[in-house]
Amino acid sequence: MNCCLLLPFMLGIPLLWPFLKAKESSKTEEVKPPRGSHLRVKRGWMWNHFFVPEEMNKTRHHIGQLKSDIDNGNNSFQYKLLGAGAGSIFVIDERTGDIYAVQKLDREERSLYTLRAQVTDISTGKAVEPESEFVIRVSDINDNEPQFLHEPYEAIVPEMSPEGTFVIQVTASDADDPSSGNHARLLYSLLQGQPYFSIEPTTGVIRISSQMDRELQDEYWVIIQAKDMIGLPGALSGTTSVLIKLSDVNDNKPVFKESLYRMTVSESAPTGTSIGKIKAYDNDIGENAEMDYSIEEDDSLTFDIITNNENQEGIVILKKRMDFERQSQYRIRARVQNRRVDEQLMKYHTEASTTLIKVQVEDADEPPVFLRPYYIFEIFEGRPHGSVVGMVSATDPDQRKSPIWYSITRSRVFRIDDNGTIVTTNPLDRETSTWHNLSITATEEYNVQQISAVPVYVQVLNINDHAPEFSEYYETYVCENAGSGQIIQTISAVDRDESIEDHHFYFNLSVEDSKNSSFTIIDNQEPGLALKKCLSSTYPS
Repeated sequence: MNCCLLLPFMLGIPLLWPFLKAKESSKTEEVKPPRGSHLRVKRGWMWNHFFVPEEMNKTRHHIGQLKSDIDNGNNSFQYKLLGAGAGSIFVIDERTGDIYAVQKLDREERSLYTLRAQVTDISTGKAVEPESEFVIRVSDINDNEPQFLHEPYEAIVPEMSPEGTFVIQVTASDADDPSSGNHARLLYSLLQGQPYFSIEPTTGVIRISSQMDRELQDEYWVIIQAKDMIGLPGALSGTTSVLIKLSDVNDNKPVFKESLYRMTVSESAPTGTSIGKIKAYDNDIGENAEMDYSIEEDDSLTFDIITNNENQEGIVILKKRMDFERQSQYRIRARVQNRRVDEQLMKYHTEASTTLIKVQVEDADEPPVFLRPYYIFEIFEGRPHGSVVGMVSATDPDQRKSPIWYSITRSRVFRIDDNGTIVTTNPLDRETSTWHNLSITATEEYNVQQISAVPVYVQVLNINDHAPEFSEYYETYVCENAGSGQIIQTISAVDRDESIEDHHFYFNLSVEDSKNSSFTIIDNQEPGLALKKCLSSTYPS
């Protein structure tokens, strides 16, 4: 037998169950007196269990009949209905005991009614049966479609999640009686969202069925249907929409769109100067798009790159000064990579993106440059006017090579020629000034604003142009009876000329004094005046 044909039949049996039970339960209710009572046993009521289907459109729907077993059908008894709904929802034929529903009922509002029945003798007005209580049940029909709870639905799941990843669970509710067949048994299905999503039919759990890339599509609308009666014919359904957003993972590396950047910078730019910007692009967002730039190739070690964290640009800066005349072009290579990459995503970042940067150095109008940082010259004192002291030299470092003018700042004894030769304008005296400190300036002829200066130190060398001099004026006294050879005075001399070693002086008496002098000079590095013979009188030395 075809199982597909058997399934609806088997599933349909529960739908008829309340009515089958009602049929089987048809019986006579007997009102029994209390145990131990000596009253005679009365006859009892006879009725069926009462059921009324909800949503009946009839204005008068027969439910069943109340009847006493003593009623012989001669219309001598009167039946009454008491309790909630009596007379408004339910009415009874006073002669026959037939009960009718006169209003449409909704089981979801009220599923049962408890009523009381009375039967009286018309002629006496007395009850012939004890008052009895009975129940009318409202039987369910499948009149409520499933309703989804907690709408709207929204979920977030990481992109590239594997198949089977849990996304969200949706839940619908059916107001029909869950014990009445399959009226409230739901099955979930996907109306929109394939092939990326699937749903478990009985739980409403949505799972990923195919990997998705946020950079291609970052959100999906999925439509879910819930059907009652486990999807059998005649089932009611409800739908809901689920917005599923893909969160970003770092599955993209930053990439330069430009393979070559050209930049220019003046050779006069100081260190730290920004000379240009480079930009890489990352399809990821947020922290996954944060990147760092670095120099991969720069033999000159002249450049560096810093990252602007606000706009993720790389700023190329000077690390040291440049000289156009020494090198006018540079080629460097920069690389970029993400700042943070999870280990399981390293497969997407195996090779960093690079770009080439060509830097053109522009020639700046620089001041003249002296060949030396300072100059030291020597010249003997006493040289005549116009004697050459030395030569300084400066050049224009720029390509145009401007001629240079030289000048001396505040000097009365030196001047400088156009070719940088320093000459004297007056004789020099070492004893007056041993060193002369000069400042030589070089000015470009093509741009007089470009000026450089260099210190020049001139040492005046000594010549022997000064005679020795006595250190002081000597006036010596000696006793008349002083003995021969007695030292009466020590004398010394000085020389204003410079000597590498200590000065050595030779002392002697003048020619006219040496002939008849009573004194003699002993030169023993510290010359002394001594008596040559005894004196009878005192002579000035």
